[in-house]
Amino acid sequence: MAINSPDEGKITKAVEKQTAKVPSIIYLAAAVTSMAGSLALKLMKKKSTALFIGQWAAPFLILGIYNKIVKTEGHD
Repeated sequence: MAINSPDEGKITKAVEKQTAKVPSIIYLAAAVTSMAGSLALKLMKKKSTALFIGQWAAPFLILGIYNKIVKTEGHD
């Protein structure tokens, strides 16, 4: 499928329609949970796993921002 194909717009609209149904607090809760899990793992001396889980917070927050934009601005 080409980047600018007509199907791309349909897929994007379908994804945005589904993601707009998710409450924004879910993304914030996921970010906070990943930070808490990371702290717990760090305290259990599992440094590598703690770093891995802790890095999930930023993508969850970015997804939350995307979700909020889709809800307020809509799609093309």
